Amino acid sequence: MTHDVLVIGSANVDLVVPAERRPGAGETVLGGDTTVSPGGKGANTAVAAARLGADVALFGAVGADSYGEILLTSLGEARVGTEFVHKTRRPTGIAYITVTPDGENSILVSPGANGALGTDGLAEAFEGARVMVASLEIPLSTVEQAVAAATEAGVRTLLNLSPAAEISAETLAALDVLLVNEHEAAWLLGADVDPAKLLDLGPRAAVVTLGAEGALVITAEGSTNIRSPKVEAVDTTGAGDGFTGALAAALAAGDDLQTAARKAVQVAAISVTRHGAQPSYPAAEEMPAE
Repeated sequence: MTHDVLVIGSANVDLVVPAERRPGAGETVLGGDTTVSPGGKGANTAVAAARLGADVALFGAVGADSYGEILLTSLGEARVGTEFVHKTRRPTGIAYITVTPDGENSILVSPGANGALGTDGLAEAFEGARVMVASLEIPLSTVEQAVAAATEAGVRTLLNLSPAAEISAETLAALDVLLVNEHEAAWLLGADVDPAKLLDLGPRAAVVTLGAEGALVITAEGSTNIRSPKVEAVDTTGAGDGFTGALAAALAAGDDLQTAARKAVQVAAISVTRHGAQPSYPAAEEMPAE
């Protein structure tokens, strides 16, 4: 079975605890009730794209446990193809998330099965794909091999360099779009360096997400600021993944990068007004008219 968008990345269950503040070193802070919801950068990206109507498959891994079933059920309900989701002997990945009243979060990830994701079956997964989007909660070697394979297959490549990690010059040069937030851009370039310098690393284009300020699209023709609508955030968990999924969906549909980024900014803005990651992503009919 073929899919327009192939997402290569993690699948985690999110254990979310609201708290008035984050604990300091050696400190215990009482929080609210824990909620359990599907997450992981790869799964989030796939669900966000599918909610917008894209034909999506996830290439990932879960454990043979109840958390894995939660993820497979959520993906299936969002109509994300799961034929390339491997079951491993390692436990399903878990993200431990603390959310404060301002909507900001702190996240500790236990990768579990995500750390066992290799490239078996990857060639088959590329069949018919228009866009491949990858992120870095899985082994770096798998990501780099996937980018190389996508390039060879003529599939457009989008890498969300999150969490930030050292990636080879060859992989960067193979990218159609490098997607980072402002902190990851600073990690790559150094503080106070013009984000346009991201293209000097090799990708043909770059997008820098700026939180409530929107995003910056960088191409060889110049840079474009995409403003975000003003909203009241209640939970920023998964907003960046929602942006990534929306960007991939729009690119697969044939939009140019600036138009795709405008749609992605809208999705991220909607998502932060709702709790959770995957449950916060809007369906196509919830998007504002263009």
